[in-house]
Order: sequence, then structure tokens, then C-alpha cells
Amino acid sequence: MSGSTAGETAAGAVGGRFRELYGAEPQGVWAAPGRVNLIGEHTDYNDGFVMPFALPHTAVAAVSRRDDGVLRLHSADVAAPVVEVAVDSLAPGTDKNWTAYPAGVVWALREAGHAVSGADIHLASAVPAGAGLSSSAALEVVVALALNDLYALGLDGRQLALLCQRAENVYVGAPVGIMDQTASACCESGHALFLDTRDLSQRQIPFDLAAEGMRLLVVDTRVKHSHSEGEYGKRRAGCEKGAALLGVDALRDVPHADLDAALERLGDEEEVRRLVRHVVTEDARVDRVVTLLEAGETRAIGPVLTAGHASLRDDFRVSCPELDLVVDTAVAAGALGARMTGGGFGGSAIVLAEETDVDAVTEAVENAFAAAGLKTPRVFGAVPSAGARRVR
Repeated sequence: MSGSTAGETAAGAVGGRFRELYGAEPQGVWAAPGRVNLIGEHTDYNDGFVMPFALPHTAVAAVSRRDDGVLRLHSADVAAPVVEVAVDSLAPGTDKNWTAYPAGVVWALREAGHAVSGADIHLASAVPAGAGLSSSAALEVVVALALNDLYALGLDGRQLALLCQRAENVYVGAPVGIMDQTASACCESGHALFLDTRDLSQRQIPFDLAAEGMRLLVVDTRVKHSHSEGEYGKRRAGCEKGAALLGVDALRDVPHADLDAALERLGDEEEVRRLVRHVVTEDARVDRVVTLLEAGETRAIGPVLTAGHASLRDDFRVSCPELDLVVDTAVAAGALGARMTGGGFGGSAIVLAEETDVDAVTEAVENAFAAAGLKTPRVFGAVPSAGARRVR
């Protein structure tokens, strides 16, 4: 099924369910994608560089506006009835369920001065949850885009991304950077998005692997280790400590050429040294991948991806045995490069491979998981796709 046909089918199904739930046609149907980060991990909250692209997997929302101060929410993916809440009662920290993501967007829009007076919303998502592919950002962005259109707010993708980040940071209480929401809102089909997370400047970098006889695979390990939340916060705090000790606003301000001198200045702060080394070298890897892609040397990014994984594993220490098994097995089976993607401690890895090697690499990874007594991973091709959009 083509991407457009799949999108039309999903829009029809979500629209039909909206009618059943709310007794009327939705005023529109919108879609927003999950994302894969090609390179640039744990750099976004250090004011650094990232390079995500949008997946064909989307969250879809059928939405109508309301003018009576009532927000009604329903998800095809959660076995629960419609949730109804007064928009005036929305407050950070009051919702620990999935509804916090769309409700948080309504709260963020209203807090920013936009007169959003309610909505009926039905959601369905094909973005795998817990796989490090930004399923939560897709939910936020699709709701924000729908409300932007229905209330004629006139916000662009960058502004919507910032509001969605605020919803997740403050309303949900998750200290995420700006990458996921920006990728979902702003990516273009056939491109990766080179994003400077300090000034939010963007460049669309052509990334058409099929035309060059390659594929990028996502390998969802189907595991998520329970200590991930606290460990994320520890690393973020460690990065902030490193910046403070080095006298810079953020680790993005440490030039790669000056890294050795910076590490010397950190003395016996071994954990901080490791975190600083990863962020500074990862920003350099993003820059290297941009240079290679713009020069048409796509295959040469493979070793850069693999080097990024080694840094995430050894310096930032956010990998896990399952992710390492994917990367080591794929590279040994002939892949051009591989690395974990997302926050770590489980989730997914990406594998860059020649089209002719995809079956052999996939089989090798599946066999390695079976030999280790692990659940069979989910493997699928990732095609750079369009960002958030109205589909009906």
C-alpha cells in the first residue's frame, strides 16, 4: 500500500470513528509523523545539532472545534471511553495518562494567549510506542496543527514545535529537547532535517537512499529498561555541570578542535568528561554527515553512524545489550553502518545497508536475538517522509 493510500485509509477510519463517538462529521483530519534521528543524539538540550527525518508512520487526528470550554478526547489505541475536561481546569501535573499530551497542547496554546475554547478529538497512531521514535511528539504536533487550522492561529511549524515542547516540558513534566516536535512539524519528504537547536535554523538535506540503491532499517528491540527516566535527567544535569565548569553557556560552545584542552580542564571529573566528549564529538559527527550528504557521498556516512554508537555506548552510556547486539551483528553482516537512535536504554537502532544486503542483515539480527533468547525484533524500512499536514 502506498503512503498516500495508507494515509487516506487511516483518515477515513479515524473520521468514521469520530462520527460514531461524537455524532457529527469532524471538521478535518490531520496527520503528524514519528521520527528517526539519523545522527545527533543527546545534543539537542546542549544547544547542539541534530539531523532527524520523518517516518511514514503517523498519528492521525479527527478534530472539530468547540466554543463551550469543553475538551473531549478519545484514542483508538487506548481501551477507555471518551475523556471530557473543562479547558479552564487544565493545569500542569494534574494528568498522568495519555490524555496529558493532547490536553497539554491545549493548555500551552491558551497559556500563550490563543483563544482555544475547546475541541472534540479522536486519535489513532501507527507510530510504535516505546521504540524511541517520538510517538508522543506526533500526538502533540497533530493536535497543535489541527487547532492551529481550526482556530486560524497563523502559527508556523517552528512555533507549533515550541508550543508542543512546552506542553511536554511543563504540562507532562518530561524534560525533552526541541528535536522531536520540530521533526514532526517541519520535515520534508525525501530529506533529513539539519536543525540547530539553539537558534532553530533549519536546512533540508536531500536523503533519497532508494535512488542510490540503499535502505535505512529501523530495528525496534522491543525492550525499554525501567531506569531510563532518571538516567536521562542525570546526564542532562552532568552536561550542564560540564558547561558551567568550562565557562560556556552550553556544550555546543566547546569547539571540537579544543576538546582535548577542555577535557584537561575538567580534571578528575571523569563522568562529566565522558559526557562532554560525547556531545562535542557528536556535534562534529552531525556536521560531517551533512558535508558527506551534500557532496553525494552517502555511503561514507555509515562509519560515522557506527562511531556515534560507540560514543553513546562508551561515553554517554545510554546503550544496552540489545542495542549493542543489533549494531555489532548488522555491521558484521555487511551493513554500511549502524547506531542506536533516540534516548537509549532500549528502543530502536538504525542500520544503513545496501539494498542487496538487507535480507542478509535482517536475518543475521533476528538470528542473533533468537540465539540470545530475546524476543524477535521488529525490523522495517524507514523512508524520509512528509511532516505534519492536513489530510482531509
